[in-house]
Amino acid sequence: MEIATSALPAAEARPGQRQMAAAVEQAIAEGRHLVVQAGTGTGKTIAYLVPAMLAGKRTVVATATKALQDQLATKDLPFLVETLSDFLEHEVSWAVLKGRRNYVCRQRIAEVTGQVVGKDKRNDSPTLLDLDEFSASTKHEIDRIVTWAATSATGDFADLDFNPSERATSAVSVGSEECPGANRCPVGGSCFAEMARARAAEAEIIVVNTHLYGNHIASDGAVLPEHDVVIVDEAHGLEDIMSDTVGFSIGEGSFTYFAGAVRRILDDSKLQREIADVGLMLNEVLAPNLGNRLSAPLPAGVAEVLAAGRRVVGSTLDGLRRIETKDDDSNQRKLRAQMLATRLADTLDAALAIGSTFVPFVTGRPERPKLDIAPLDVAPILRQGIWSKHPSILTSATIPTNLPMRIGLSADDTDMLDVESPFDYAENSMLYCSTSLPDPNSAQFSSQMHDELFHLISAAGGRTLALFTSYRAMDAAVVEMRKRLDVTILAQNEYQRGRLVRMFSDDETSCLFATASFFQGIDIPGRTLSLVTLDRIPFPRPDDPLLSARREALGDRAFRDIDLPRAATLLAQATGRLIRNATDRGVVAVFDPRLGTKGYRREILAAMPPMRRSTTRSEVEDFLRHITR
Repeated sequence: MEIATSALPAAEARPGQRQMAAAVEQAIAEGRHLVVQAGTGTGKTIAYLVPAMLAGKRTVVATATKALQDQLATKDLPFLVETLSDFLEHEVSWAVLKGRRNYVCRQRIAEVTGQVVGKDKRNDSPTLLDLDEFSASTKHEIDRIVTWAATSATGDFADLDFNPSERATSAVSVGSEECPGANRCPVGGSCFAEMARARAAEAEIIVVNTHLYGNHIASDGAVLPEHDVVIVDEAHGLEDIMSDTVGFSIGEGSFTYFAGAVRRILDDSKLQREIADVGLMLNEVLAPNLGNRLSAPLPAGVAEVLAAGRRVVGSTLDGLRRIETKDDDSNQRKLRAQMLATRLADTLDAALAIGSTFVPFVTGRPERPKLDIAPLDVAPILRQGIWSKHPSILTSATIPTNLPMRIGLSADDTDMLDVESPFDYAENSMLYCSTSLPDPNSAQFSSQMHDELFHLISAAGGRTLALFTSYRAMDAAVVEMRKRLDVTILAQNEYQRGRLVRMFSDDETSCLFATASFFQGIDIPGRTLSLVTLDRIPFPRPDDPLLSARREALGDRAFRDIDLPRAATLLAQATGRLIRNATDRGVVAVFDPRLGTKGYRREILAAMPPMRRSTTRSEVEDFLRHITR
């Protein structure tokens, strides 16, 4: 561990990192599970990677986002492999694996551009039909992707030097639900996704995102190669991610996408209308229930539409089976349509058969609602899919105290570790709560909260990440602060995330106003970010349909087991945006008086760093002026 950390730029002693690494090493050796809360600055990535490399066991590292996945692949692992090469008893290999949609599909490129693939190309192959569907700008993006793919070693869209539209990447990629597999594809031998899978099959350390690991569990272990150890980074979000990936969704878009795949191979206008009609009927029965939970089994009206969709999918499969072609491109279109039809049929069958262990609910927009079906409890799924098979390391800067129970870990074979941050929060930071403000649900709250925000931003000279629990609250604050402040106010809904962060970082006195997606994953050290504000404690919505079902199952324990841990974790994650290195200084301001008055405040404060606390605005303003002068 010392060898690795001493090679880092601005290396410093991190006792917590060594403590965590020793615990990870012991857990892997003894085949136990380990849950580590590792405060900001611990260096948890190195603390789990080094023991994994030394153990010599095949390890899957699951990260919360593709951005973290790419950081491991391009920065952390190459650094460690080079630094430790003389000290390891074996050569450590690693690979990154993503879902198929993240890679260019050579066969789709051939179909969209009309390129000849193989030797079974006929003059009547319908390879040029796709181009008519695209705008000029999308065609230009596709051309750039095609040119890049010709020399790319990975075919991973993350390696592109520009950011193409989803329309363009979708045109030249396929999802796992429709890919027929390498053995049935003319270009399977050079498939980028298959090459990534082959590299992963040979690697000792495999880096995936947690969503892909969820797909692995949902497929009974068909996605990833056999492995010995699982490491889950940003584990505080594991329950929600597994709810998404182990569950499934059906909406008009499911049938629209299916119709597009069928249209490329089957010339049947009547069937096309029937598929489209099912999508429209699904909209009609789901829209009145937007945001609501449905019964399980499904209500009669919804079940009837899904049953009609199942019959149409069955008819489509019959039509596809009757197609005979010797043309490679046409055959691939047929195979993909068959795969997609089979997967859609399976999803419809599962939806029609759900019982009390699943929760159906309606999400999306009024014009395009969708039916989501998620497990009521992910614990049994995770016990069967991970905990019973692999020793697992779960880590995050903030771990809810009841996380092991929520995800099905047993106290008998699970160790807990809390590693404090090495940063001096008491000296360098303050937590301010505006206890004089009215209740957040009162009519007077917004105007008084805006006054507080104005005074604090003025004292900090800008340099603020202002976070809000709703777009409505954010928009109102943006309008008001732009009237009253001379500093630049950047708003989340005005630019793409990456550009927003760059603009904020490059302009020290600017402010960034954003919502929940910015509570984590933002790393801006230095004076640029000297103040983090939150409009209110981020409790989950009381009308969230999945959480409401889980609350009902828990009864009187619901607030303590669901709402309070989630709010504390989100608030701690947001607070973590402030202090990113040992020299950072700043203030976290929470404009919700309940943090200083309610009995449950102790649980929330216990999840936060040990910052100095104040309820006096003038004291906080003086501190802000001092650290930013």
